[in-house]
Amino acid sequence: MTNSVVIIGAGFAGLGAAIRLRQNGIEDFVIVERDSAVGGTWRDNTYPGAACDIPSLLYSFSFAQNPDWPQGYSGSHDILGYIEWMVEKFDLRRFIQFNTEVTALSFDEAAGVWSIATAEGKTFTSVSVIMAQGPLSNASLPPIRGLDTYTGKTIHSARWDHDYDPTGKRVAVIGTGASAVQIIPELVKTAAQVKVFQRTPGWVLPRLQYHTPEWNKRLYRQFPFTQSVARKGVFWAHEFMALGLVWPTAMTTALQGLSRLQLRRQVKDQWMRRQLTPRFTAGCKRLLVTNDYYPALAKENCKLITWPIATLCPNGIRTADGIEHHVDAIVFATGFDVCKTGTPFPVTGLNGRSLGEEWSTGAYAYKSTSVAGYPNLYLTFGPNSGPGHNSALVYMEAQIDYAVRAIRTLNRWNLKYLDVRDDAQRRFNEGIQQRLAKTTCNSGCRSWYLTDDGFNATMYPGFATQYLKQMAELHHPDYHAVQKATQ
Repeated sequence: MTNSVVIIGAGFAGLGAAIRLRQNGIEDFVIVERDSAVGGTWRDNTYPGAACDIPSLLYSFSFAQNPDWPQGYSGSHDILGYIEWMVEKFDLRRFIQFNTEVTALSFDEAAGVWSIATAEGKTFTSVSVIMAQGPLSNASLPPIRGLDTYTGKTIHSARWDHDYDPTGKRVAVIGTGASAVQIIPELVKTAAQVKVFQRTPGWVLPRLQYHTPEWNKRLYRQFPFTQSVARKGVFWAHEFMALGLVWPTAMTTALQGLSRLQLRRQVKDQWMRRQLTPRFTAGCKRLLVTNDYYPALAKENCKLITWPIATLCPNGIRTADGIEHHVDAIVFATGFDVCKTGTPFPVTGLNGRSLGEEWSTGAYAYKSTSVAGYPNLYLTFGPNSGPGHNSALVYMEAQIDYAVRAIRTLNRWNLKYLDVRDDAQRRFNEGIQQRLAKTTCNSGCRSWYLTDDGFNATMYPGFATQYLKQMAELHHPDYHAVQKATQ
């Protein structure tokens, strides 16, 4: 049986797409999920202290608002609970095929359908495909020499081993990014010693955390429009931050000053402050939002190591100064394999063209969702859709609605497929890269936003409002519309 749509992934993007399809009267779709449960990155990231650095009001869908968030910034448990609530509320479980891992996509031009192969040997066919597997789905280990020689316990932040008790242990943490600054304060509470191996310090801003009072939850439940108003207020507050985080301005300098003030307040040792002060423009790397990281580093049982790691050895980590640090466990807070080049599995389009080959030097798309030569294929978290200042779900929601609009157009016009034009895609990406050249994320530091040769396939160079405006219209002249053959 040919489905109207196959959705790859049952995380935020996949479930959001399913909800919007159902709300638009499209029911003949299936969600394929390689795991045995929903949740995506929030299912996988259950490390101690795991939380979101975007306020919960904004880290949720506008079409599925949750009035019962317990606090301003929610932990992974509450976010996963919200995801599971969406599954039940919108009756999505019956559409999901669990333990089904996609291994290849191939487009049949004559039939106008995609063939979706899986590791389990099952094949799906569909008119359209929404790729919602997410960029933060494959844990990344750093290319450190001697990785296979270490004999102690190893844990990746995205694959946390809850059976391992760090109490009284000597623990090393490699990495000082968004996951690490949440893990380290928790480890310091119980471990005998925590050694933090830092490659590059980041800009840290305080988190304005609060607990949601019961009267506030009742208000949102009884009068949902009040939550929508509050959500818009949070949105515009973050939108204002773009003036300092997307482009280097006087506000960037002010944000850096606020970060330095927090560092001075929370770290009294002058030498440690120097080691924790970034030497790049705020916004060039992901901003860190935490109240607990600096105080944890200042604890007696915590030590910051800034010498580069030379190699792992059987008993621990040897740094470039020749010191061997013996530890019982190593935590790799080293992020994910974000697909800036190539594809997570082979994708074959018109005339046998390979998306992996075309993206070998850097991913690109039209409006981050469509790629010329790959009809009826829609990306979420596609190239150049990353926000540096606002909620990823705001951008994701716009991508989902764009894909649903295109799918409805296929049905309304009785089309075989829609394929974005090469010239429209080229013009769009030339404009994106020109705009990126003026942004903080292209200001010279090394980050996961960029490929090894400096191409930015990740970030969007503007306000969220600009992105939403870009996605609000399916501009038909930018697509080849191929009609179905008449009987």
